Amino acid sequence: MVSEVHGRGNLAAPSSPGPAEPIIRAENLHKRFGDHCVLRGVNLAFPRGTTTVILGGSGGGKSVFMKHLIGLLRPDQGAVLVEGLDLTTLRGAALDRVRAKFGMVFQGAALFDSMNVFDNVAFPLREHRRGLSAAQIERIVADKLAILGLEGSESKFPADLSGGMRKRVGLARAVVLDPQIVLYDEPTTGLDPIMTAQVDEMISTAAARLGVTSVVISHDVASAFAIADYVAFLHDGQIVAHDRPEAVRACEHPFVRRFLDVRRLENPCETR
Repeated sequence: MVSEVHGRGNLAAPSSPGPAEPIIRAENLHKRFGDHCVLRGVNLAFPRGTTTVILGGSGGGKSVFMKHLIGLLRPDQGAVLVEGLDLTTLRGAALDRVRAKFGMVFQGAALFDSMNVFDNVAFPLREHRRGLSAAQIERIVADKLAILGLEGSESKFPADLSGGMRKRVGLARAVVLDPQIVLYDEPTTGLDPIMTAQVDEMISTAAARLGVTSVVISHDVASAFAIADYVAFLHDGQIVAHDRPEAVRACEHPFVRRFLDVRRLENPCETR
């Protein structure tokens, strides 16, 4: 049976968990901005090497939750454990070491317009691996571009790339330092179905070829069910369902049912 909650707390793990131990665990996260309570006791575990997609409506707390995972926001109550280390207690260099385990793919790719593909991907290496030679940087960048099907694009600039290719370059830059975890912020927003399928393939390729743990914030149901090992629904500051995709499809929580039914009506020909 799907893990679901009807307004009385959250479940940290799905009812059919995989064999891997969680690399990240959010425990009883609460966050308020003034009078607005955004997170109300969120518990969620992310097994190592899996892809979890977090679905929910606009303003439901997805982006705020993601910022807690990487330590950009601190909860009013609760903890975020990354390989057993609580981000909420870390400062300075200790926090930076844990953040180095993460890569981030932004909604609009956030590439430097004045840099070509090679220099965009090489940027983190030049900033954080200053002992590397030019030849070593070239080899690492070429390797990441090849994994993501971007060979031959090194001299192109962001303006010359399609939306899907910009996302791939953004991912190449996010993984060039070999993070263990990659966070994706609404990676398919604004893309047509063909580009969306390409981005889905990109996320799956990164998970398979690089062995990363992927956390995807999205409102795209078709994309979520195409790539996810686990799907979680965040609604009104709480996790109301969390399980394998096939179990979540059968979830009877009112918000989940309404969310899935509305998306199905919006995309009646959807087969993915």
